[in-house]
Amino acid sequence: MRLINRHVQVQSYTMEILKAYRFRLEPTPEQRQSFVEFAGCRRFVWNKALELNLYRLDHKRPIIRYRDIAGMLRLWKQSDEFGFLAQAHSQVLQQCLKDLDRAFADAFDKKQPGKRMPRFKRKGLNDSFRFPQGIRVDGARVFLPKIGMVRMRLSRPLAGEIRSATVSRRGKHWFVSILCRVEVDTPVHPSDSIVGIDRGVVNLATLSDGSAFEGSKPLRRLSRKLARLQRQLARKKKLSANWHKQRDRITRLHINIADARSDAIHKATTTISKNHAIVCLEELRTRNMTASAKGSADEPGSNVRQKAGLNRSILDMGWFEFGRQLEYKQQWRGGQVILIDPRNTSRKCSACGFTDKGNRADQASFSCMACGHAENADVNAARNILAAGLAATACGGIGRKAPREAGTGGAAMQPLPLAA
Repeated sequence: MRLINRHVQVQSYTMEILKAYRFRLEPTPEQRQSFVEFAGCRRFVWNKALELNLYRLDHKRPIIRYRDIAGMLRLWKQSDEFGFLAQAHSQVLQQCLKDLDRAFADAFDKKQPGKRMPRFKRKGLNDSFRFPQGIRVDGARVFLPKIGMVRMRLSRPLAGEIRSATVSRRGKHWFVSILCRVEVDTPVHPSDSIVGIDRGVVNLATLSDGSAFEGSKPLRRLSRKLARLQRQLARKKKLSANWHKQRDRITRLHINIADARSDAIHKATTTISKNHAIVCLEELRTRNMTASAKGSADEPGSNVRQKAGLNRSILDMGWFEFGRQLEYKQQWRGGQVILIDPRNTSRKCSACGFTDKGNRADQASFSCMACGHAENADVNAARNILAAGLAATACGGIGRKAPREAGTGGAAMQPLPLAA
């Protein structure tokens, strides 16, 4: 659908965005060992500080904030018991404490009800560490403080001022994510259309114009292979050489599944963002929607098996990641994402407005009990989402604009009018 009013002049100006560039590293064996030591020290400091603060909370005492616990870090590094922490760069450990301090602040922030208490970190799971300064790039090499020049696979040139670098492990490989501050001109979206999108488990996204993006569904395709590898792991002696080899095979398969899902989502969101200035989405709380239905021993849940299958399908599609990518890509191109209330979007007739659960007899088809309008259920829902988005842009009382925050995913900028 085309927007009606395009007669708005936009004053030309520049703004700053934060953009992350991620490259695979090719470290030497000595550098790889340094990575492991840095990640291990960071994990130790996180867990020790977390344990200390959780103990204080259990005894009704206030947590230790960053300034005080940073002083304790210096004492830990000087002690005989924790002297190994001196192997890591000091700012890496300080950044770890800052992250933990922010995690506690978010957990107690009433404006962020979805946040939860920080958790202990496990060895080999999401190993990473961050340098806040001292990073420089020389061709296909990056300098990391206290480690030196490390080769990387430079797939595209960097732009802007380097702000920080995060080194992380994924499977057997190490990656560096370089965060840059980039100054860009005010984005003006080349399109003038608005579209409604319904996310589903059959198709990743169905648009109000009738088109659809199927999605990859990698977990469904590879679930049997994954189950077979896990059975083979269960038959091996734990922590043996063959056990570790089998676990590496499972890790590689999980990475392939995640990459296939991410690739499908990136292709879909890029196509949508390029072709539509305003995108209307349901404001879905994926974490709540995919919660287990088992219940408790006193109050067991119902339809647990069916709910587990639905949860698996939702997570396999990547609904949350789809919305996240669409938001920052729209921001970069000068577009907009409008989030609307999801209630009754699948039960309401897009032709006459009659709402009843009987309109949708099954997952695929929609047939209005009042006017007889019949079409694909996802297309009908997408058109209802579009109508709610149009009403939101007209009166501002039905939907809300997606939050625009500075970070690696998008730019910190205000909603922009569309240029003529």
